Amino acid sequence: MQRHGPGGTAALRLRATGLLLLVAHLLIVGWLMLRPRTVLWVPAPNLKPLASISAELARGPWEAVQSLTGPVLLLAPLGVLLPMSAGRLYASPVTSMARTVFAGAMIALAIELLQTGVPGQVPDVDTVLLNTLGVAVAHLAVVPGCRSRLRRRYEHLRGATPKIPRVEVAPQADVLSGSRTYL
Repeated sequence: MQRHGPGGTAALRLRATGLLLLVAHLLIVGWLMLRPRTVLWVPAPNLKPLASISAELARGPWEAVQSLTGPVLLLAPLGVLLPMSAGRLYASPVTSMARTVFAGAMIALAIELLQTGVPGQVPDVDTVLLNTLGVAVAHLAVVPGCRSRLRRRYEHLRGATPKIPRVEVAPQADVLSGSRTYL
């Protein structure tokens, strides 16, 4: 019989699928962000928070949307894949959000630090902020609803908790009476 609870084979398949998709996504992101580019001119690295975001907003709203959505969407799937690969169905929403956003920020920071050694790639602190924002928004948009749906599904599959009729106290027996000998 196949179990469908939080520790069953369906949950293990969900975790394995999440882990596989997480690794595939990180490999694609690594390939996109850490391959050398041949460019004639490379801007200076941005280490001042919100400097490139404000520069993009000064160019106009349409240009800002076009250039800022890429970093937001790049790591956004991690907001869903990290909790999915962890497989915690009954996790606290605040703890899950904090754990996921912290892991996403550390992955974004690691990518930016690795870019310092790649020719043509320029590290930007605002990219870390935008990547982390994407992880947080994706987590808030998808994970709480999916977890509640899965919890309802598992409770439905388990069925109602069986009711045990009240157990009465057994009549007192004379266990240690002097009439019996045990030797």
